[in-house]
Amino acid sequence: MANDPEKARIEALEQRIKAMKKSQEPPPRVDEHYSQAQLAWRMVIELVAGLLIGFGIGYGLDRLFGTTPIFLVLFILLGFFAGVKTMMRSAKEIQDKHLAKEAGEDKGD
Repeated sequence: MANDPEKARIEALEQRIKAMKKSQEPPPRVDEHYSQAQLAWRMVIELVAGLLIGFGIGYGLDRLFGTTPIFLVLFILLGFFAGVKTMMRSAKEIQDKHLAKEAGEDKGD
């Protein structure tokens, strides 16, 4: 019988320790604002990278062949289209993740 009050005291102490540990945990991070900015920068960088790669290839070919900026214009346009295509793929990926997240939340309700 003397053991029961002691067990109850120990359990109460364990509960208080758990509650204190829980209160000491940092709050969950909400990165929604930052993640949106990161996604926007990712898309801008993809477009600019496509343009720069196209510029580099076109300029190099024009220098190599000694032509007027035919290759430069052609490859800048190709780089632009490749950048836009990559941006669209990224946007679709983001949209799919968002829709999957919404579908998961709807099932949980």
